[in-house]
Amino acid sequence: MAIRLRLNCQQGATLVELVMTIVIISIAIAGVVGAFALIAGRSADPLNQTRAVALSQLYMDEVLAKSFADGTPIGGGLVSAAKADCTNLGPDGESRRTFNDVDDYHNLNDSPPENSEQEQLAGYNRFRASILVACAGTEVGLANHEAKRIDITITDPSNNTYLFSAYRGNF
Repeated sequence: MAIRLRLNCQQGATLVELVMTIVIISIAIAGVVGAFALIAGRSADPLNQTRAVALSQLYMDEVLAKSFADGTPIGGGLVSAAKADCTNLGPDGESRRTFNDVDDYHNLNDSPPENSEQEQLAGYNRFRASILVACAGTEVGLANHEAKRIDITITDPSNNTYLFSAYRGNF
């Protein structure tokens, strides 16, 4: 007589195992999607930072190319304390196209930024630029009227601000 052994072999997965697998995969996917969303949301930051630096350099070059004060002789030279007036900063009734000295840029706000010909800069429509000029000779060991600090603040579309400063000497 032949004895038949019947082994109870399992083939497949139970419902509990399937549910656990789905839960574990769901948690893993949620973590990956969350990390991806964080990375994608900040992907514009390096581009905005690069553009902010380029924009500030454009403004800084424009400002530093101007004379120190209204009384600066052609070709440069020292300006007296009376002519390098630190109390009346800002444009002297002129438009940006005719700015002729550093302090004319005081309180300039461009949104969106423009070039010196007052044309909007392509690619910078959601950036803001503001410039403040102050007499700051004492900050660098000079008489107050002998140096001006130019502070350029760039605000990018994400509302991050970048401050750039330079000094212009009276020479």
